[in-house]
Amino acid sequence: MEAIKETNFSFAGQTGFYRGKVRDVYFFDDKLAIVATDRISAFDVVLPRAIPYKGQVLNQIASLNLRATSDIVPNWVLSTPDPNVTVGYRCEPYKVEMVIRGYLAGHAWREYRAGRRSICGVALPEGLRENDKLPAPILTPTTKAGEGHDEDITRDEIMAKGLVSEQEYSILEQYTRALYARGTELAAQHGLILVDTKYEFGSHDGKIYLIDEIHTPDSSRYFYSEGYEERQEKGEPQRQLSKEFVRQWLIENGFQGQEGQTVPEMTDAIVAGISERYIELYEVFTGRKFVKSSYENVLNRIEEHIRNNNFSTENREY
Repeated sequence: MEAIKETNFSFAGQTGFYRGKVRDVYFFDDKLAIVATDRISAFDVVLPRAIPYKGQVLNQIASLNLRATSDIVPNWVLSTPDPNVTVGYRCEPYKVEMVIRGYLAGHAWREYRAGRRSICGVALPEGLRENDKLPAPILTPTTKAGEGHDEDITRDEIMAKGLVSEQEYSILEQYTRALYARGTELAAQHGLILVDTKYEFGSHDGKIYLIDEIHTPDSSRYFYSEGYEERQEKGEPQRQLSKEFVRQWLIENGFQGQEGQTVPEMTDAIVAGISERYIELYEVFTGRKFVKSSYENVLNRIEEHIRNNNFSTENREY
């Protein structure tokens, strides 16, 4: 099964390179080009097989959402010269990820089920069930780990460690709540519930920018809104569109990223199923048919589009 596992380009004027969990980043002074590969990670571990079309899905959904929220906060994007590439400003990232949750799901539910009634310093009421809507959206930031696991952190701990100034953090909180409100509206237009998501911010020339991707299946969790209430009343699992199904499959097969654990075999059927779920989210979320970009000479195509990019604002849409 064809997929983009990694890139290894060298460009004139390139000043650096960084390989993240799922993205390859090429630096050019105060600009950068990010390649959304088909790698997939879970529990902060890169899984052994790449997922066809995953990078294209993430890049295109992120592009749509960054344009749809640019009136709330400026973002890093200058152009999208390729289905798998975004070019933009090189920002200095804040060392926290702003996670916001409107429902008790995923990591928050696992913490709650274990008996904890406070997450990142935010108190939760008794009697909640998995996937219940919270009385109000809560902020549960995490540290931004270069390697290993991101960790929950409270607002007070962020201040005490000097990760973000109090004034800047207040701005990040305001942006996060406004972005989540907009994301909720966008999801509702397509019959979806934005359960939880994360935002990353950085600074450039003294200004705060929204960076990375937003509202994608890697950074967000979605439920189908149709039948949500009925399934909650019956105690049934919610229909999800997110990467959570990958995490659940790993958990069921004894893997949560802990030392000594082994990633279960990723068969062709498993890989194809994950790919189909990513494409499904794209089509449901955007209301558009997903057009698969060819994998023939894909690395040459990506390299050429980055090489020919003039690093100016020309938001070409794929």
